[in-house]
Amino acid sequence: MYQGILKAIADSEDKYVKLRHDIHQFPEVGFSETRTSDLVAEMLAGWGYEVHRGLAKTGVVGTLKLGNSGKRLGIRADMDALPMTENSGKPWSSTVPGKFHGCGHDGHTAILLCAAEYLARTRNFDGTLHLIFQPAEELLYGGKVMLDDGLFEKFPCDAIFAMHNMPGFREGEFFFRDGAFMASSDTLHIEVSGVGGHGAIPEKAIDATLVACHIGTALQSIVSRNVSPFEAAVITIGSIQSGEAPNIINSKALMKLSVRSLNPTVRLLLLKRIGEVAQLQAQSFGATAEVKHVNGSPVLVNGSSATEFAVQVARDVFGPDKVHTDAPQLPGSEDFAFMLEANPNGCYMLIGSGDEPGYCMVHNPGYDFNDKCLVPAAAYWCAITESYLK
Repeated sequence: MYQGILKAIADSEDKYVKLRHDIHQFPEVGFSETRTSDLVAEMLAGWGYEVHRGLAKTGVVGTLKLGNSGKRLGIRADMDALPMTENSGKPWSSTVPGKFHGCGHDGHTAILLCAAEYLARTRNFDGTLHLIFQPAEELLYGGKVMLDDGLFEKFPCDAIFAMHNMPGFREGEFFFRDGAFMASSDTLHIEVSGVGGHGAIPEKAIDATLVACHIGTALQSIVSRNVSPFEAAVITIGSIQSGEAPNIINSKALMKLSVRSLNPTVRLLLLKRIGEVAQLQAQSFGATAEVKHVNGSPVLVNGSSATEFAVQVARDVFGPDKVHTDAPQLPGSEDFAFMLEANPNGCYMLIGSGDEPGYCMVHNPGYDFNDKCLVPAAAYWCAITESYLK
């Protein structure tokens, strides 16, 4: 059964590698994936999917209903690129300055389209299939906007699945983890307000820059003194902005933070303590600190039954040697977490892109999606659909 899927997908490999290269050459960042969205919608409609557009501006959902079963399956792929310059040197490199598919979402889109064509042609399932092409994953809230726009009300799913390529993991093999898999991610801004003055007369001022530095030092005590050493947590201060001249004491300072954890309770503790520490540190200098939560995504938690099912399908297709259930927890974040929060019966998995010496990690200017992942990943989506919607 599954060998037939693998052969059929392999026969269309060249077509979808070319498609992937085309998408790669014309990258589009979050909520502006117009060309990619048009391409996806046109292909799905041509195969007979009912196409819905407009969720999260550029999102696309393709629905194919066959037979009489009431079961409903959702599979999601992300479409957006990164705002960075590519230097991979590949013939199909980005043609758009300052933008490129440095995380492989071009590959994810091509994979799901490849599976979509096969499933529409063979029609070997009974139920409703929703293929979700999501914008703005790199902003970590494209998935949330799709949900806010009514994704699961309009396209209810009994189970949902998503996949990401991962350099450093063995090529073409599948990696799973039950429960908490990827970290929450919160972006915070701390605006410190003091009293400006002349650099030669510090006693007449309240130095916002100095206050920000003390807040930064104090924030580093939260993980070491408020979080259990058995829990993972990170507070990173990526930017402190305050003035330009050496002889001016600044009245304002802006701190930008990235906060991550692998436990929802720890996440709430971190956000609470950051606010307390920042405000009280500022107060001790006679300044004030306003903490703004810019955006955030929750811990990505895989459902046990969905993960067990996904693992078994992978074993049936590729054999147990290529399926791993002990993938390490990752401090990176993924906004599919919003969909799993809304529907816990789901699973996010990884397909290895290769661990040969010199491999290039995602978000690196030299990265390029490994096209050898396309066939096994697309075959897997076909198998999971036929298995779930028997």
